[in-house]
Amino acid sequence: MSAAPLRTASGAWVKLLSALPVPVRLADCPAPRAVAADGHFPLSIMLATVDALLPLSLLEAVRDVDTPEGVLEAEFVDELRNKRFGLSDTVYTQIKRYTEAVRRNQRTAQEEAIALAKLIGRRPDAEAVLRAAGRFLAREAYMTVSPVTRGMLHVLPALVARPMALRQVRRIARRYLNGNVRRVGTSLLLEIPRSITVGVAAGGVGCAFYEATMRELLRLLVGTTGSVEHTRCEGRGEGSCEWRADWRGTDRSHSQAA
Repeated sequence: MSAAPLRTASGAWVKLLSALPVPVRLADCPAPRAVAADGHFPLSIMLATVDALLPLSLLEAVRDVDTPEGVLEAEFVDELRNKRFGLSDTVYTQIKRYTEAVRRNQRTAQEEAIALAKLIGRRPDAEAVLRAAGRFLAREAYMTVSPVTRGMLHVLPALVARPMALRQVRRIARRYLNGNVRRVGTSLLLEIPRSITVGVAAGGVGCAFYEATMRELLRLLVGTTGSVEHTRCEGRGEGSCEWRADWRGTDRSHSQAA
């Protein structure tokens, strides 16, 4: 990757990742027994935990950005591993742990993901890493949509495909981002009641994670993406973070395919 990697494997990274607890099933988290009428767990439970795919996306992005282009895994030497934290055994071990947690449909404490995001925020290439993490999460979440539905979204008329795509965006945002999506006119609004990346770096850089996720998800679902604007930010004292995505891209993509 072109972004400059973090050159030293800081003790803070190693200590944090080594001490992270094992991800837990949502059913293991302290929470009320009540389940909403739609079959989802209450928002209070969701906000206390995150899907294991979220911290996995952060670590996968660190590894991706720190991996030199054109270098095979067999050619990685100890010196390179020591200089680039994303290639360290510590990150490799945690990626394996979170990958297994994703396979088991487990969740982990949100504070765990926040701690990872804060450490990424110390990197000079924090924005590149967070954007890479957002794209990774979107691609992995997209693969949870059935192949039949994915195919239908790209061949059916926009009048039919848009409601289908909106249902998938809402499901993915709720499960993987602890977010809410609603449609307002030609736009989709993504609201994140509790961002894991707000304030992790100067200048609102942390919010790039959610923007990249939304942009990539819409690209995969409808084939194109219009503008994605950060209309409200928790870091600016405006309440929860919110993004507005141009939903008209769906119309253009289907009209071009017709």
